[in-house]
Amino acid sequence: MWHDLAVALCLLLVIEGLLPSLAPGVWKRMVLTLSEAPERQIRLAGLAFMFSGAVLLYLVN
Repeated sequence: MWHDLAVALCLLLVIEGLLPSLAPGVWKRMVLTLSEAPERQIRLAGLAFMFSGAVLLYLVN
């Protein structure tokens, strides 16, 4: 189980690093736009990502 968790964390870091390394200008604009968004909107987006990730994980397994 710990191995799978470590692999998932490593893949997360790889995926998170793709956009800043390939398109730093786009990433910077996205971060600036996100910093101006209301906290409620950010929270709802985070919940939506978590829910969709859990559903996809269920479907894959």
